[in-house]
Amino acid sequence: MALKIRLTRIGTTHQPHYRFVVAEARSRRDGAPVEVVGIYDPRLKGETVKLKLDRVEYWLGKGATPTDTAHALIKKARRKAAATA
Repeated sequence: MALKIRLTRIGTTHQPHYRFVVAEARSRRDGAPVEVVGIYDPRLKGETVKLKLDRVEYWLGKGATPTDTAHALIKKARRKAAATA
């Protein structure tokens, strides 16, 4: 089973909200995920990404591959966590 870390849309029209999910690569965009590992709200000012970085690292260690967008947002969250720690 190939796993991906990707975004799934939960917002309404013109009000996008996304969840970071670990899902099988062949499943639908809004299909049932294996696990929800965070949220992303592009409309907020300030902190737009909230991730459980320990769970993201766990799934990356298990072989899950992030999409390009998810990878960029994970890098941003890691940098922010390192700056505050």
